[in-house]
Amino acid sequence: MIHKFYLNERHMVLDVNSGSVHVVDKLVFDLLDHYVSNDLDGIIRNMVSTYDEKDIREAYKEIGFLEENGMLFSDAEDISNLKYNEDNIVKAMCLHVAHDCNLKCEYCFASQGNFKGERSMMNLETGKKALLYLAQNSGNRRNLEVDFFGGEPLMNFQTVKDLVDYGRSIEMKYNKHFRFTITTNGVLLDDNKIKYINENMDNVVLSLDGRKTVNDAMRLTVSGEGSYDVILPNIKKMIQARGDKDYYVRGTFTSNNLDFGKDAVSFHREGFKKISIEPVVAPEEMDYAIREEHLDRILQEYEDFSKEYIRLTQQDDEFMFFHFMIDLNQGPCVVKRAVGCGAGSEYLAVTPEGELYPCHQFVGEKEFLLGTLDTGILNIELRDKFKVANVYNKEECRNCWARFYCSGGCHANAHYAHNDIMKPYEIGCEMEKKRIECALSVLANQEA
Repeated sequence: MIHKFYLNERHMVLDVNSGSVHVVDKLVFDLLDHYVSNDLDGIIRNMVSTYDEKDIREAYKEIGFLEENGMLFSDAEDISNLKYNEDNIVKAMCLHVAHDCNLKCEYCFASQGNFKGERSMMNLETGKKALLYLAQNSGNRRNLEVDFFGGEPLMNFQTVKDLVDYGRSIEMKYNKHFRFTITTNGVLLDDNKIKYINENMDNVVLSLDGRKTVNDAMRLTVSGEGSYDVILPNIKKMIQARGDKDYYVRGTFTSNNLDFGKDAVSFHREGFKKISIEPVVAPEEMDYAIREEHLDRILQEYEDFSKEYIRLTQQDDEFMFFHFMIDLNQGPCVVKRAVGCGAGSEYLAVTPEGELYPCHQFVGEKEFLLGTLDTGILNIELRDKFKVANVYNKEECRNCWARFYCSGGCHANAHYAHNDIMKPYEIGCEMEKKRIECALSVLANQEA
């Protein structure tokens, strides 16, 4: 199976099963339409009115060479014995240290921080149980990921610091290394917090929607005012002090800012080098939700921004837009490429009360409660359902050219769109496919 497209002045061909990506001329690009269903003589008859016969023969030979070497029309790997996380290893946790927030963002899937429940803070004892649970249930895996999340985790910052200390205190005993991340809206950032985060967090995610008008329309303070002028100086101070350590400034686009490429450019203008801008997760009936009627505009915006992104990265090779970064080696093995993020199995979210959910987007949905830190996983049937939610078991994914890049898409988006984690969210699929095309064309231009 192959996928071919033209974007940013590059004719691109992706061999789905091998992951090989080719930048080709127009002759090879057109010939591929005839290659499988015709012999060489038939291809010549079909194409000789447009291309020279000698060139057609040479292109045909080149395609044959790539096919023989498993780089075009390659066979799918045998996955009849696909096994995923048989030992139920947990490698990552999202610790909800605060179910409260000092902003009231219009689109917040966490219901402005309380996740459809009571506002609460994780106490130190519960946090310690979570880190211990992760250390004891991670098998031979040494590097473990922990994201301090909310609501707004800086509202419970002393607990965050105490948990970092506790995590470090048990690393040697269990032969582990905790990689800590914190996700914050930046309102409470000050010099002391910035210094601590930069010294102790492997990554930091900083939330800011985009341009001032975009951000202030959705991300409001508790008094109902825009938050941009409060947040921006704090984020800039954090990034300046962070040096070469990882961070992301994370934006959000809704139906109100479908020109989100301008938000990405504004981030670059403010000096942000590592950014992402994510589509809003919202019920279709909300006025800011992304609906099918917006899709053509969104896909065109990705294409338009990819052109601008190529120009910007030629001037600034440190600028990175998350969705236009791609691993041509496809990263891990076929199993990992098929199952994706590992939510509900390798990855768990922990509430302030110690409840376990498949990921942060399911928190508060009682049908997705897996168990607690005290009981462990009790809902084995639900865990097993997440374990088999892969591209080979999702009907819509089996013949999709993008399946090994998106790994079947977001389980939460599928649930909220269809009440079924096995049925992908179609709008998300189309956006992901366009982002992949953009990313490949960007890379082809950068390496030209």
